[in-house]
Amino acid sequence: QVQLVESGGGLVQAGGSLRLSCAASGRTFSSYHVGWFRQAPGKEREFVAATSSSGGITRYADSVKGRFTISRDNTKNTVYLQMNSLKAEDTAVYYCTADQYRVPGPSPRGYTSWGQGTQVTVSS
Repeated sequence: QVQLVESGGGLVQAGGSLRLSCAASGRTFSSYHVGWFRQAPGKEREFVAATSSSGGITRYADSVKGRFTISRDNTKNTVYLQMNSLKAEDTAVYYCTADQYRVPGPSPRGYTSWGQGTQVTVSS
C-alpha cells in the first residue's frame, strides 16, 4: 500500500491556475493507477481526473475537460493536476488515490489509499 501526500492547493482568483501534486512513497508507485477526486462542503466526493500507471490512459470529468490536465513522473513518484481557467465551483478539498488494479473513477468507493487532501479556493 502506498502513502500519498497532496500539496499545491491555495487561494486563487477565478481564471487563474494551480498545480497540485500527489507524492507517493514506495518503490512500486509506477505500477499504480492514480486518480484525483474533490469534495466541496456539504457535497459528496466526486471524480476529477485519473491516469493509468504508465500515463498512457487519462480520464476526466466533463466539468474539467479542457481545463485540467493530469500527468505523472514515475521517476519522482508524483502525479500532477494542472488546473487552468479555474472557476468558483472548483473550490473543494482535492484528494488523490492510488490503486494497482483499476484506473480510478468515477465512483470514489473501494479505494483504501487516500492522501489527507489539499484545499483549493477560487474567489469570484
